[in-house]
Amino acid sequence: MRRPLVAGNWKMHGTRASVAELIEGLRQLALPAGVEVAVMPPSLYIDQVIQGLDGNSIVVGAQDCAVDPVQGALTGEIAASQLVDVGCKLVLVGHSERRLILGESDEIVSRKFAAAQSCGLIPVLCVGETQEQREAGKTLEVVGRQLGSVIEELGVGAFAQAVIAYEPVWAIGTGLTASPQQAQEVHAAIRLRLSVENAEVARGVRILYGGSVKAASAADLFGMPDIDGGLVGGASLNADEFGAICRAAGS
Repeated sequence: MRRPLVAGNWKMHGTRASVAELIEGLRQLALPAGVEVAVMPPSLYIDQVIQGLDGNSIVVGAQDCAVDPVQGALTGEIAASQLVDVGCKLVLVGHSERRLILGESDEIVSRKFAAAQSCGLIPVLCVGETQEQREAGKTLEVVGRQLGSVIEELGVGAFAQAVIAYEPVWAIGTGLTASPQQAQEVHAAIRLRLSVENAEVARGVRILYGGSVKAASAADLFGMPDIDGGLVGGASLNADEFGAICRAAGS
């Protein structure tokens, strides 16, 4: 049985004051015991969040890591080993904003995935298609390529210690959400792609849905057989809304 995971990606939001307020709200939440809950603050505030949530069941992750796993001469980057040092448990790799805006290639994403795993972090691999790609009927082709890049580089066994997040680019920050059926179709295809090479890994890997997830839509999405939780954007900046999404994952 796959344990649901709800992860909040705070993106480039927060000040010391607003982060402290959000931490306080998160500490007040009654969270379902059967759901793993994580938050990914901006790197500046990771230490503040880890200290603020000390003794709480919520785990803390990062939004990105460098291609090199250990410290070195790479100005402005943060190594996976440094994220582990401060207490992170997981890290996003390949978020569409980094792929599309910052030009990260499948190769770069695969290297970050490997760097994270080499240091003991759980990589959360983000995959997804643009509106144009969906309209052209290329959703599964695009997602398959993004997934295949990691499989070709590291082998399907790498997903035994990883999470996948399907985030249709057209639904991120737009208020649009894939229907439960649309999301399930892609999640099932991802699991099938893995099962062709290793059925056990495919059964065990958690596949999250991301893309304007809100409390109102969460229960229907999480009720699909291949959707194992959510990667939540804007709604994770509101503790009450985020808590409601977590409870939906546990129902």
